[in-house]
Amino acid sequence: MIFFQVEIKYADLKGRGVFASESIAANQLIETAPVIVMPAEDRAYLDKTLLHDYIFEWNPEEINGCCMALGNVPIYNHSYASNAEYIMDYESQTISVLSVRSIGIGEEITINYNGDWNDEKPLWFDVKE
Repeated sequence: MIFFQVEIKYADLKGRGVFASESIAANQLIETAPVIVMPAEDRAYLDKTLLHDYIFEWNPEEINGCCMALGNVPIYNHSYASNAEYIMDYESQTISVLSVRSIGIGEEITINYNGDWNDEKPLWFDVKE
């Protein structure tokens, strides 16, 4: 479920991204999307495909699996200075995207692929900011 108007557009150097069509205040729920949970055995196959760049690690303490989020979640681009974060709810099998600061109309909504919105650890690809 999307709670704010967003649009998918091309982001410079990053491909498609999610952009705000209206102002979003800090600490607002932008989207909650269901996920398809897959066991660790399936992860080995997915890692050999383009889907590797779009799946999320899922519940590593219990199943060490992965998930494919639906909705716009796979389209949010990474930024070390992200303006949103994602929260996983293992029980309801959803991922929610929340703003961590205000986001202006036309601004790209970004998340940090490391999990924490302000985590600066290097990623598996060259980050284009």
